[in-house]
Amino acid sequence: MKAGSKFLNAVSAFALSASVVASGSGVMVLASAASAEAAVIRSVQVRGAQRAGEEAVRSNLTIQPGVTFSGADIDESVKRLYATGYFSDVKISVSGSSLVVTVAENELVNQVVFNGNRKIKDDKLAGVVQTQPLGPYSQAMVNADIERLRTAYSQIGRSDVEITTQTVNVGQGRVNIAFVINEGDRTKIADINFVGNQAYGDGRLKAVIATKESGPLSFLTRKDVYSQDKLRADEDALRQFYYNHGYPDFRIVSSDAQLDTTTNKYTINFTVEEGARYQFGDVNVESSVEGVSGDDLKGLVETKPGSVYDAREIQKSMEAISKQVASKGYPFARVTPRGDRNLQTNTIGVSYMVDQGERAYVERIEIRGNTRTRDYVIRREFDFSEGDAFNQEMISRAKRRLEALGYFTSVNISTTQGSAADRVVVVVDVEDQSTGSFGIGAGYSAGGDGFILEASVEEKNFLGRGQYVRIAAGGGLNDSRTYTLSFTEPYFLGYRLAAGFDVFRSETSSNDNYDYSETGFTLRVTAPITEDLATTFRYTYKQIEYEASDSEYADLSPVYQDLVDHGKYTQSSVAQTLTYNTLDSQTLPREGIYATFTHEFAGLGGDSEFYKLSGRARYFQTLSTEADLIGSLSVGAGHVIATGDNLNVFDQFTLGGRQVRGFDNNGIGPRTKADGDALGGTTYFTVSADASMPFPAVPEDIGLRLAAFADAGTLYGNDVKANKADVEGTGMSWRASVGVGVMWASPFGNIRMDYAIPVVKEDFDETQEFRFSMANQF
Repeated sequence: MKAGSKFLNAVSAFALSASVVASGSGVMVLASAASAEAAVIRSVQVRGAQRAGEEAVRSNLTIQPGVTFSGADIDESVKRLYATGYFSDVKISVSGSSLVVTVAENELVNQVVFNGNRKIKDDKLAGVVQTQPLGPYSQAMVNADIERLRTAYSQIGRSDVEITTQTVNVGQGRVNIAFVINEGDRTKIADINFVGNQAYGDGRLKAVIATKESGPLSFLTRKDVYSQDKLRADEDALRQFYYNHGYPDFRIVSSDAQLDTTTNKYTINFTVEEGARYQFGDVNVESSVEGVSGDDLKGLVETKPGSVYDAREIQKSMEAISKQVASKGYPFARVTPRGDRNLQTNTIGVSYMVDQGERAYVERIEIRGNTRTRDYVIRREFDFSEGDAFNQEMISRAKRRLEALGYFTSVNISTTQGSAADRVVVVVDVEDQSTGSFGIGAGYSAGGDGFILEASVEEKNFLGRGQYVRIAAGGGLNDSRTYTLSFTEPYFLGYRLAAGFDVFRSETSSNDNYDYSETGFTLRVTAPITEDLATTFRYTYKQIEYEASDSEYADLSPVYQDLVDHGKYTQSSVAQTLTYNTLDSQTLPREGIYATFTHEFAGLGGDSEFYKLSGRARYFQTLSTEADLIGSLSVGAGHVIATGDNLNVFDQFTLGGRQVRGFDNNGIGPRTKADGDALGGTTYFTVSADASMPFPAVPEDIGLRLAAFADAGTLYGNDVKANKADVEGTGMSWRASVGVGVMWASPFGNIRMDYAIPVVKEDFDETQEFRFSMANQF
């Protein structure tokens, strides 16, 4: 029994016996328990607080001189003193008119060290434990730290870790503590099995879940680490996959992990029941909200009769309807989908029921689990704040936005009852992930720059503020150099505006005839129009310079002699871009459209005067779900018009290997006959077809894919002041190439290698058959 409880019992018994207590001013009679619990003291005496100090003790007492107190106050004071962690024993008693507090102090921690750890570094473990230098030493805290360390090791697949502690007294009430760690062997995952799946093979389902079978490179990815939390997350991923692909009756019958202690490997088994595949039947919207017609809301519905059942489309429809009704003055409106199954036709009719909903307000938003990303970065993705009306559809929208950021491995949003019946607490649980990356791009050109290399470093969540930073540099053997610095603030001035800048410089030597350099900057701001559509405004300023020695000058065509004579040019332009993005994944899209349209005007000072139109759209579609065969088709076009006398060489479009693989950068289109320098063109068209599938005979969860593609494009027209006899390739001549590629979502990053053969080309075109690129997370 604690000292405070003993004292309370003594006080009660003392009061009931109506004893007489002598005080300095006379005699006081305690006639009842009630009078005993209303005691008053004149002073507080503290004993034993040598290191903590008397004031530290007094500040944790709920009892003050001259103020009545009860036994409950004594109990609370004892609890508070124990909770500080600085005391191993606390006793409170009354002596005359004084409250006497006697404490025995815990030893202080002088140093915390970790021995035997190799897989997790000291600084990481120090962030896990709560026992810290200059803090109190508590065996209960140490025991809790051991469990925290076990959890940390289980997350990297070392569940059989053994942890003990050693303490050394260094005098003056201080101790050193060492956590002695035997890391043990790493558990692995031998097999992941699925039972009951017919629509999708094991390989396709293994690609859906985050847990992977152990392989030669698993020590880098750590995706073969088993945990109960990951197993539950994998179950949710499987459900969402089936719900989004026409199987609303899908359920997981069971899932379990069996450990073979002889090999230290797990076998994970999922038993599933897919159910029938459904399509959407009739779709209706019914509203009981006064002044809001269901027919008027039907245009917001994305679920179309005859299309494959997709839970994502239902959710988006609910959000769109809820947003529209809220804008009409009904912030508490609730949208409830009701399904009507037809087992004969395997269709589900959906009726969206709109009603007033219950009045509820957001009491607070509680964010947990973010160790790097700052709270305000998460909060700003919500369309409401504390005190606003609560709406469930806004929760779903915020969850989708947070997942799209790419900052977290998991996002879970739940609600709990607030302090009143109409108050709701929104709880956001997230887990940070690596958001930095480095990239390497390489290629080889038979002419021009020969071997070309580019390296970049980028961070999508700089300092946990959600800011984007990228630095890139590249070069070729022919004295070409490029440098770029980019920065983006996604919420400029607190609004949903992504503002940023780019600073760039490039230098190149063309066929040893002249040197070209380009230096400038871009200011940009992007604003969302809808969830899928955004607009970007840009201002760009460039300074362009051409140089050549006397001997080189003599070999130049008249066009480039004019450029060298002029020396420096400036270009000042404004542009607007519309971006439409419905991709289901930014890393490996299987469905959706990504399209951009840009128009640009140059003439705000400087040497360039033109108006440009350009656009590109790419459509992705899964051609075979069983084979995970993904097809894509893209088209692009552009046209530039001179608003002054003529266009400069650098005002026209260029076309090459980025759009038509198999050709060098700027390898297609008009160029000078004398030295083969690209002039660019006024008009271009491109088209490309691509298909990819998992590499045959290789487990799909390794991430290796085989691609085949066909590209075609043309760049023609020339408005540069030049003698036509000195220019070739101005006609509308199409080029085409076919090729194969290998994509690998490797532990080192996303790697792609393409080999393309031009099948239609002109004699003066420059080719580049092989391209390589890599990007990696860190």
